[in-house]
Amino acid sequence: MSDKNLYVTQPFLPPLPEFLPYLEEIWSSKVLTNGGPFHVRLEKALCEYLGVEHLALFTNGTIALLTALQALRITGEVITTPYSFVATSHSLLWNGIKPVFVDIHPGTLNLDPAKIEAAITPQTTAIMPVHCYGHPCDVDAIQKIADNYNLKVIYDAAHAFGVTTKTGSVLNYGDLSVLSFHATKVFNTFEGGAIVCPDAKTKQRIDHLKNFGFVDEVTVVAPGINGKMSEFNSALGLLQLGHIEKALLRRQEIDAFYRKHLSSVKGIHCLNDSGEIIANFSYFPILIGEEYPMDRDSLYEKLKANGIYARRYFYPLISSFPMYRSLPSAHSSNLPVATDAALRVLCLPIYPDLKPDEQLSIIDLIQRG
Repeated sequence: MSDKNLYVTQPFLPPLPEFLPYLEEIWSSKVLTNGGPFHVRLEKALCEYLGVEHLALFTNGTIALLTALQALRITGEVITTPYSFVATSHSLLWNGIKPVFVDIHPGTLNLDPAKIEAAITPQTTAIMPVHCYGHPCDVDAIQKIADNYNLKVIYDAAHAFGVTTKTGSVLNYGDLSVLSFHATKVFNTFEGGAIVCPDAKTKQRIDHLKNFGFVDEVTVVAPGINGKMSEFNSALGLLQLGHIEKALLRRQEIDAFYRKHLSSVKGIHCLNDSGEIIANFSYFPILIGEEYPMDRDSLYEKLKANGIYARRYFYPLISSFPMYRSLPSAHSSNLPVATDAALRVLCLPIYPDLKPDEQLSIIDLIQRG
């Protein structure tokens, strides 16, 4: 293993010489933000690559989540998962919405559709599932429930860039899907995000909301926010798109290598592979079972002592934090699968620059227990 520390994921950076002409163009144009030419080009390029009709860029995924809820005028209660990054539920609180936590499915760690109906009340207005680790939710089952109860569906698709099922992009499901382009994501703009919209009218409303509600210099139609992506970040995204296929292929190779060498290790459980789904291999989570000679936290510390910074992702559960734990739905007895997964999960390093010898060192440490 090299002498550098190995993290769960590291941002892919295109060669600097490729970026310099873009910087010169931005500097010469004197357009640094407010929907400039690189912003427009990236929105179009992402629509083509992802197989979606409309997409609105944002400064980050959290602002995109906040705006998605505003765009659909969500109020009351929203059913969501406790097994996610805190931005998912924080976006609800910031909009004055009550999160209602529902347990996850043990095979996918996504929101369990079988548990959703029991959590619906007269105050429920939407469902906010998460495509955890880029593995698609049971979108058909969730949509059926939403249709039966006249609920909106907003997908937190922060991990799901480029993921497709047999019917096309997973981002086309639900009323809106929200992406993150944070530096740790498969596709990144350092900081950034997007909302995938079903039609031009919805995109127009979202574009107004992300720019303070302005339609023109003297007309404001909504209490909007400043969520615009800069030209610098947009240009970086355009460069990233040129390298994304190579990066995804390398991630797939790393995923397969882990599975091959960890499949025989007692007490180490890898989540199911993608099957018919075209995955993006955004994370490589393992679950530590009782047969393994040490618990999850001990393995985490062992790897850390050897310069390998795995991540207990997602631990603690969102529902255990102070602003949520008093909610009736947040009690651990209501969330047995999520509680168990949070205590056993460990995400291993996976990124295009991870070298084979570095990956072998990680595997060797796990195999030796």
